[in-house]
Amino acid sequence: MTARRKGPGSTTSADRSRVAVLGALSVEPMTGYELRRNIETTIGHFWRESFGQIYPSLASLEAERLITSSPAAREGSRRYRITATGRRRLRDWLVQLGPAAPPRNPLLLQLFFGRQLGDEHCRHLLLTERDRACAMLDTLTAIDLEVRTEAGYEADRPYWLLTIDHGRRTAQAVVEWADAALAALDTP
Repeated sequence: MTARRKGPGSTTSADRSRVAVLGALSVEPMTGYELRRNIETTIGHFWRESFGQIYPSLASLEAERLITSSPAAREGSRRYRITATGRRRLRDWLVQLGPAAPPRNPLLLQLFFGRQLGDEHCRHLLLTERDRACAMLDTLTAIDLEVRTEAGYEADRPYWLLTIDHGRRTAQAVVEWADAALAALDTP
């Protein structure tokens, strides 16, 4: 039996985790803890990585010599740094990521079968989603200001601002959609 090769854009969850970890390390060297925290506070607004995905990714990336590590200040901790080969591999992987998997949106599933829940419950769901989107707008506005003023990341700034703008526009669209959906539920 021959191994089936993955076509362009067909990456596994583990592959995508490795891309996220390698990408984060392309910005600056970090310990595993710093990496986890960095992913949560930066790309975590649009990309999730669990603790259980980060450390195995670090181990495999180091085994492939795409990153190196050295002892960190905290005993037992290691600081990881991307290698030149890792930068080349990151670029190749980013080019091949392909389209996103279809989303699984519990809110839309609930609303699609909203007759089973009733209008009042659906209103509550919509108000909760609207509040979440408003909070995300506030968060992304603060992050935008921080990114625009933080020194040392000038080369990454334009790209980071693109992702922040996407998040803000998406959150604003959710607010507008929730308002329209609430109005539609109130129309007999």
